[in-house]
Amino acid sequence: MMADSMKGLRRTHYCGEVTAEDICKEVVVAGWVQKARDLGNLIFIDLRDRTGVVQLAFDDSTDRAVFEKAAGARSEYVLMARGVVRKRESINAEMKNGDIEIFAVELRILSQAQTPPFEITDKTNVKEELRLKYRYLDLRRRTLQQNIMLRHKIAQVTRSYFYENGFLEIETPMMMKSTPEGARDYLVPSRVHPGSFYALPQSPQIYKQLLMLSGFDRYIQLARCFRDEDLRADRQPEFTQVDLEMSFVDVDDILEMLEGYVHRLFQEVLGRDIATPITRLTYREAMERYGSDKPDTRFGMEITDLSDLVKDCGFGVFSGAVAGGGSVRAIVAKGAASVLTRKEIDKLTEEAKGIGAKGLAFIRWVEETPACSFGKFMKPEEMDAISGRLGLAQGDVALIVADKNKVTLPVLGALRNTLGRRLELIDKDKFNFLWIVEFPFFEQDEETGEWVAMHHPFTMPLEECLEYLDTDPASVRAKAYDLVLNGVELCSGSIRISDYKLQEKMFQALGLTDEEIEAKFGFLVDAYHYGAPPHGGAGIGLDRLAMTMTGAESLREVIAFPKVQNASELMSGCPSPVDEKSLRDLSVAVVLPEKE
Repeated sequence: MMADSMKGLRRTHYCGEVTAEDICKEVVVAGWVQKARDLGNLIFIDLRDRTGVVQLAFDDSTDRAVFEKAAGARSEYVLMARGVVRKRESINAEMKNGDIEIFAVELRILSQAQTPPFEITDKTNVKEELRLKYRYLDLRRRTLQQNIMLRHKIAQVTRSYFYENGFLEIETPMMMKSTPEGARDYLVPSRVHPGSFYALPQSPQIYKQLLMLSGFDRYIQLARCFRDEDLRADRQPEFTQVDLEMSFVDVDDILEMLEGYVHRLFQEVLGRDIATPITRLTYREAMERYGSDKPDTRFGMEITDLSDLVKDCGFGVFSGAVAGGGSVRAIVAKGAASVLTRKEIDKLTEEAKGIGAKGLAFIRWVEETPACSFGKFMKPEEMDAISGRLGLAQGDVALIVADKNKVTLPVLGALRNTLGRRLELIDKDKFNFLWIVEFPFFEQDEETGEWVAMHHPFTMPLEECLEYLDTDPASVRAKAYDLVLNGVELCSGSIRISDYKLQEKMFQALGLTDEEIEAKFGFLVDAYHYGAPPHGGAGIGLDRLAMTMTGAESLREVIAFPKVQNASELMSGCPSPVDEKSLRDLSVAVVLPEKE
């Protein structure tokens, strides 16, 4: 059967927007068949578009040709219908317009459809690989369409807010010089310059700083960014960043601007009122209390330091850790002894070892006397002191790790998150924002022992830390800040170095030679000689923001055409080989690794 033409018909309403206010009006709707029910002398078709579903009705008073056409409609056929809105006899409370239907007087089948590989429903048990292979079908599901539309609303409010605050939207190059920014670059070979490559930007960092030097004191861009790194639930090889930079500002100015943004965003998109100012924690406070620089503060279970109580105890694991410059720390799961059985604690021990701990000590208080994995090495008064500091009561479980702080804190932080989920301590209706400030400027590479920039080499150190640049890198803190929401890092930024002499000193502190500085950052260093204003900015992960606001489990649920774990896209089959001529034109030869 040939497809019908739209000629002479024009859509007047979206399906989900036809309401009781339209009763007795003639409307034209278009969409896909969600469901068709043929009852002999009655036919009902649920027609779906991105706004929702409306019921089309046909009966024995319908023109025979129209009725027969309706009888032939199948799931996912594309229809256009003209009819009169009327009240339904049988109200469907699950539909927002389930009290009305359209009595169709004209029906056109614009496109037929094969039986899809899975049913297009809100809830599906179909494997994600199959849904991603047929992503164009998966995107017809209301859940994904609502996610994508909410993402659009985020972008809309974002632009509106920053425009109103004097920001200019300026595009930066998509092909740029390869510079070290913490991850592996995606490289683009140049045909015109054989053997040379562009890099896809990991962020517009350098360009937005140059814009500040150019006098554009407030810049904003919804920038596409690319990083060739291993994927996970909250990471994609290409992503969108709300990228901004401001001149003549310090930390407070930028944080206040961003707080205004999230307040406006959540109010307009979700109707939620975010309290400001947002709580600030230093990096050190966050690590010592939660074991993470992106803590989920929707539940407690904070880390407690026991080092002073056990530094001289008879349990060598504890005393040895303290003597070696480490610490002994614990978290307490209140009232969880019935859930955290010995078998469950063994599983947590394996998790702790997988993260880097040597083991996991515990106190489990079920009976009148607590069971303790290390009790035989301790004096009664030492155990009392531990119980007192932890506030232990019958029914509680304490988990204890002894090691260097770089092990103790993140291990307990990870266990805390695991227990928060397992014990259902997290209020999923909460949005807890948190600023993490004063990050360490340097972090030490465990293999080489070299000090590298924790953020990027253009970050400004706190003024009181400048004296430690040459003598004590571990004590240098940065004017850097992250915005965390429910344990997800949404935003990262810093005040930038604007003094070229200090910038050179920072490069030297990072061990870069003059030749390396010139090769990697020469054009930026040169620009700083011509008058640079104080400036700083941030990058906000739009994808992560959408994921958190929708409550999605993965970034793939808020991106129209996402990549999977191995950075491939299942629908189109990319990446894929290209022909030899294309490679020759680019002066590129492919050398595949030998199979083991």
